[in-house]
Amino acid sequence: MASSITLEKIVKRFGAFPVVHGIDLKIEPGEFTVFVGPSGCGKSTLLRMIAGLEEISEGDLRIDGERVNETAASKRGIAMVFQSYALYPHMSVYKNLAFGLETAGYKKPEVQERVQKAADILQIGPLLQRKPKALSGGQRQRVAIGRAIVREPKIFLFDEPLSNLDAELRVQMRVEIAKLHQTLGSTMIYVTHDQVEAMTMADKIVVLRDGRIMQVGRPLDLYNNPANQFVAGFIGSPKMNFLSAKVASGDSSNRTIEVAGRRIVLEKPVAAAQGEPLTFGVRPEHVNPQAPASLGEASIQLVEHLGGSTVVYTATPDGQAATVLLDGQRQIRIGETIPFAFDLSQTHLFGADGRRI
Repeated sequence: MASSITLEKIVKRFGAFPVVHGIDLKIEPGEFTVFVGPSGCGKSTLLRMIAGLEEISEGDLRIDGERVNETAASKRGIAMVFQSYALYPHMSVYKNLAFGLETAGYKKPEVQERVQKAADILQIGPLLQRKPKALSGGQRQRVAIGRAIVREPKIFLFDEPLSNLDAELRVQMRVEIAKLHQTLGSTMIYVTHDQVEAMTMADKIVVLRDGRIMQVGRPLDLYNNPANQFVAGFIGSPKMNFLSAKVASGDSSNRTIEVAGRRIVLEKPVAAAQGEPLTFGVRPEHVNPQAPASLGEASIQLVEHLGGSTVVYTATPDGQAATVLLDGQRQIRIGETIPFAFDLSQTHLFGADGRRI
């Protein structure tokens, strides 16, 4: 049975120094929620408070409506998978999976049943008699996840579980964890600094910065409608282009902005004073040389040929750096120019405070 988690004005201080600032968040039963943000944003600290491994300085943590601030970690119905596999090197895979259950006093038949069920889900049955040193990184991570599954928790917590794996294994394990969520239907919270993991796995993404929530939403909602410049730059790869802009003078309708030395007329008035500094945003994949609005010809500085796509690093006519992502293989060279054009409906405008306007 999946559980709900509610965070009410959660604060964490180390001494007098606050690192998490009044977090309010509701995670629904069975939801796959990803905490994402740069290093030091508080995502792992928040996860450890939910797990009961860090004391909560202020606020209330509720699981299924019951306040659990003082409840021991072992009593919260939670299993956690860490970045390090933390396997017992002298024990077989079977013993690694079974040890926690045996210590808790479960009978041998139930231990065997739970271990076999976890092994079947993770397809590690042939590995049960091996020691961890005989396993690959991906296999070790499967065993670490299996150790959580055998406990049959209400909530799974993952703290950057794939960061020790190579790129190919990361993709493979990303798929495996997503399939695991579909199979078990449990509430899962997953911490990562990798926005690609967040976008591909989450039902709900929580973007954190400096111990504060910047935005909460479904992956495509954050991609299409970022609340602020930080989220816009963090979600999406390659990252969104940000160009200096301002409300053009001499337009009483307040619909004209200046970007890269060009005047662009918007559909709606801008909620900013004339001359006020703004930031114009457009994603590299939304730059289309055939689109109606244009900043003119951008000079090509570097080209990355990826086979299925081509990444072009350019400079706008006024010298600002901008990236263009084109489909397929393009025969373009450094020193040439490319029209930096776009559909205005796919652009964003941010105020001096970083909020989207």
